[in-house]
Amino acid sequence: MTEQYVLGLQEIDETQVAVVGGKGAQLGGLSRIDGIRVPGGFCVTTGAFRRVMAEVPSIDELLDRLSRSDPDDRETIRTLSARIRRVIEETAVPDDLAAAITGALAELGEDAACAVRSSATAEDLPTASFAGQQDTYLNVVGSEAILRHVIRCWASLFTERAVIYRQRNGIDHRTVHMAVVVQRMVLPDASGILFTADPVTGNRKVATVDAGFGLGEALVSGLVNPDVYKVRDDEIVARTIAAKQRAVHALPAGGTREVTVDSHRQEQPALTDAQVVRLVRLGRRIEAHFGSPQDIEWCLADDGFQIVQSRPITTLFPVPESGDQENHVYVSVGHGQMMTDPMKPLGHSMWRLTAMVPMHEAGGRLFVDVTRRLAAPTSRAGLLDVLGKGDPLIRDALETVLDRDGFVPTIPDTGPGGPPAGGPPAPLETDPAVVTRLIERSETSVAALERDIRTKTGPALFDFLMEAFEEHKRVLSDPLSIQAIMAGMEATWWLNDKLLEWLGEKNAADTLTLSAPGNVTSEMGLALLDVADVIRPHPELVTFLQGVEDDGFLDGLAKLPGGTEARDAIQAYLDRYGMRCVGEIDITRPRWSERPTTLVPVILDNVRNFEPGAAELRFEQGRRKAQEKEQDVLSRLRALPDGELKADEAKRMIDRVRTFIGYREYPKYGIISRYFVYKRALLAEAERLVRAGVLPEAEDVFHLTFQEFHDAVRSNRVDERLVRQRKEAFRSYHALTPPRVLTSEGDALTGAYRRDDVPAGALVGLPVSAGTVEGRARVVLDMADADLEAGDILVTAFTDPSWSPLFVGISGLVTEVGGLMTHGAVIAREYGLPAVVGVDQATRLIRDGQRIRVHGTDGYVEILP
Repeated sequence: MTEQYVLGLQEIDETQVAVVGGKGAQLGGLSRIDGIRVPGGFCVTTGAFRRVMAEVPSIDELLDRLSRSDPDDRETIRTLSARIRRVIEETAVPDDLAAAITGALAELGEDAACAVRSSATAEDLPTASFAGQQDTYLNVVGSEAILRHVIRCWASLFTERAVIYRQRNGIDHRTVHMAVVVQRMVLPDASGILFTADPVTGNRKVATVDAGFGLGEALVSGLVNPDVYKVRDDEIVARTIAAKQRAVHALPAGGTREVTVDSHRQEQPALTDAQVVRLVRLGRRIEAHFGSPQDIEWCLADDGFQIVQSRPITTLFPVPESGDQENHVYVSVGHGQMMTDPMKPLGHSMWRLTAMVPMHEAGGRLFVDVTRRLAAPTSRAGLLDVLGKGDPLIRDALETVLDRDGFVPTIPDTGPGGPPAGGPPAPLETDPAVVTRLIERSETSVAALERDIRTKTGPALFDFLMEAFEEHKRVLSDPLSIQAIMAGMEATWWLNDKLLEWLGEKNAADTLTLSAPGNVTSEMGLALLDVADVIRPHPELVTFLQGVEDDGFLDGLAKLPGGTEARDAIQAYLDRYGMRCVGEIDITRPRWSERPTTLVPVILDNVRNFEPGAAELRFEQGRRKAQEKEQDVLSRLRALPDGELKADEAKRMIDRVRTFIGYREYPKYGIISRYFVYKRALLAEAERLVRAGVLPEAEDVFHLTFQEFHDAVRSNRVDERLVRQRKEAFRSYHALTPPRVLTSEGDALTGAYRRDDVPAGALVGLPVSAGTVEGRARVVLDMADADLEAGDILVTAFTDPSWSPLFVGISGLVTEVGGLMTHGAVIAREYGLPAVVGVDQATRLIRDGQRIRVHGTDGYVEILP
């Protein structure tokens, strides 16, 4: 059967991306929707492109060189991509292919003016729009000109911007092919873009229409400001009519030109209100057909709309499935857990199975539906208070939603809302034995899990795990554990509030919690200093570690002088803390025990930046500072009216903080300890599936939910297509920024600080650890890439407990995500690091190496000249 090189749009649907590219497939799909008019035309298929490329001399060698080039080496990419375009443009179109194209043109009319448009196979996809990466040519007249522009479209697959886009998105140049769409040219009175969801807020119920006179090129190129309409439920809710001084029109002989719009028309709307509403209804029909919000290019000619393109809006954060038509308000779990990266399906499904509240997944992230708690006045006040203490931006975002008339209906209080956070501490004795007892309970539970899981395999393992998850939740919800956590937090809030009121001192508790005992996360950071002490006396070990790339390096270490002790020290550290890693709430993330090379740069930094005995010295210095602060605070309080009473109250609260605040970190350690036990058992099961030929590789199960993994073990079958789709979706989720608050209408809210006490130009955040420090900013996005000198200030997106080993070597901390009681804040206070968290876009606005000043008491960061 001979390959078809040309297909009419009516012969195409949206499943044929491989044949006609993303744009062609979408246009084919559009042309099949009842009531949607698409300009007539055809596609030159990817088969034609592949055939021509096979005849291009030296293309393989050039593509090899391009694939090997660094995406940041613009000069090499510019040179190579220009050579590839040139050799393609110099290649003749085979006679039979040229005849097929001119034959299809004859059906449009020999001298019909056409738009010739690139349509790549990696374009207009749900996960990557590739908008503007290839070329479009308007008003091309005559078969010779059209053939020439088809070749130019093929060559445009290798524009510099398209090449860099593919390399940065991990797409192999050889896997992308180019089709070309040729359509009859529409000569419109007006044209523009319709977004069926608000591209700024994400609201799926608000459509946005941009409109101007003439061809849409005037808007796309930024030549004019468009009229902008916002439409909700067939009603225009906002409009801006721009002065449209220029337009782009088609020329009779081909091509386009800019023209000046008559002065009396410039401020007239390009569309009537009725036309805007009619256009949005067409958009809703298109959106329903494709099943997702669309970015649609349209033309208006003779009062009829024609659609010339529709692609998914890939920047919108997905909305959790609710199963009803009610309004819902969701709060991000990741912002509370210090992990805003996407999670793989096994990761988020297991977190949901072990969590204390129901959670919903969207975009690889988890959210809690707080609608009912916001609806009742008492629970609303409690929720806003607790969330606001942790992260003021979440509170602000929720209040923004509450300000919208009727979005969250008020319902009567159905029961007690519980004591407001920050009220009287729970009636729990200030006794270190309480913490000792809780830790023993947790350790006993984990030991029983490790013992009992050893004999479980196959479906029986999954049945066992479902029971283990209930024990997991029982340990988490232990009332005594919750009381101990709250006791430390409430005492901290009490001290900060009262010492500000009585002494005028902000965040006094920050110093009072330095080197608090029993904090497993801060101990983890200091313990790595002890590991460095074992390695430091042996230069050969340091040199060996500097060249380490393989996770099996511990065996090689033992062969060097002093290496056995070094190996034993690292192994002991991994035995205690090896279940941890960055993003540890996602069970699929590699643990330190699985990838110990992650710790090597931190160990080397500690060897370089610290003297022997630094761990003990640091802890003792912090403890002494806290003691001195306590004596200072108490003596100043005694000098006040009712001073003895105030001092006694403060002393009780200081003792309470130091007894319980360290335990704040333990439950998470217990959770992650259990997670590592689960993971090892599940990976052993995955390896059995690999040996049985059910899976190509064990980690493919990370792209299945827990239930799907269970089903695979029972049936010995895995849907490989589903795994591929999940991998692709997971890659796309990295491009999405999760909001702190999300509504069922799609509004993505990040909140704002309402403050006027910050210098102009400073970056505002939440003060979580007092003090002011200046230093060099080190912007670190991956802990394994850290290269820190003494005095550096760490700037990163978020810090979960696994980042704590870096904290011992820095002088300050800035993060994009965080709250007063999140792990990074607690450890920063224990180590005495000035810290500001919740600084929006800190890793983009602060450049690596810049000098900055962190105001940890007042909550802002200055970028210094």
